[in-house]
Amino acid sequence: MVTIQESAVDAPEALSLLEEYFRSRELGFANQNVVYSIAFPAVDAFTAPAGVFVIARDESGRAVGCGGIRRVPSGQNGTRYELKHLYLRPETRGRGWGRNLLSALESHAQALGASELVLDTHHSLTAAGALYANAGYMLTDPYNDNPNATRWYVKSLVG
Repeated sequence: MVTIQESAVDAPEALSLLEEYFRSRELGFANQNVVYSIAFPAVDAFTAPAGVFVIARDESGRAVGCGGIRRVPSGQNGTRYELKHLYLRPETRGRGWGRNLLSALESHAQALGASELVLDTHHSLTAAGALYANAGYMLTDPYNDNPNATRWYVKSLVG
């Protein structure tokens, strides 16, 4: 079982998980001869009402994953938040915890008044792409110029 709790994005456990996440992406991109650009999240972007950051904990209370949402410019459908840095340690994957983490972040976005949630990802992250598709995210046109992204998704949070 996993529990999800809010955290400051610059808390030691959050920074440790983000470093793991960035390191894994950097290695994955290097295998594809692509340079990965690292940008640690700004604290104010992941503090309510601008956003929120969460940590996933396993049964023993150990921090095993993280993710956040941040407000971005509104879209056609109104208030928009962006999902960022969804990460689970490799040994915890395949248990449905990614879906729990995603669901918790969607709930936070709704509580902050979001009408839709967007995200960007890389096509090489096939498990992430499957998670998003199974959770109702649809491919959309690029909404940013993230050099690490090759796919963009959107999900309506209303109705």
